[in-house]
Amino acid sequence: MDAQVILRVTARLLAPAIWLFALYVQFHGDFGPGGGFQAGVLFAVGFILYALVEGLAAAETLIPAPVSEAMMALGVLIYAGVGFTGMAMGGNFLDYNVLAHDPHHGQHLGILLVELGVGITVAGVMIQIFSAFARESP
Repeated sequence: MDAQVILRVTARLLAPAIWLFALYVQFHGDFGPGGGFQAGVLFAVGFILYALVEGLAAAETLIPAPVSEAMMALGVLIYAGVGFTGMAMGGNFLDYNVLAHDPHHGQHLGILLVELGVGITVAGVMIQIFSAFARESP
């Protein structure tokens, strides 16, 4: 019998719960504590927990290295894209007021998208940092 069965089962149950909580923190950040950075770190923590218990190779079947590399760039592109969209619509860089018919809705949409970009980038960077250290360990 596997000596680490309890640890493996617990990690397999906790990782999806952590990812769900990361989504909550991501999308609740407009209304309370939380936001992109915290959600990105939480998402990466779920991946790291899974990788510590199951091994890096198993974890990279969930999020392969090229995907986490693309996440780093995608998040920055979303962030910058929101800024340039505001400029294209007649406002300043990251001026959210022009993103919707009503400035209040524009602010909400802009912050939501910028925080999404931050969360994706932070998750990708944290996963890449962990993976780099995990590959180098003996």
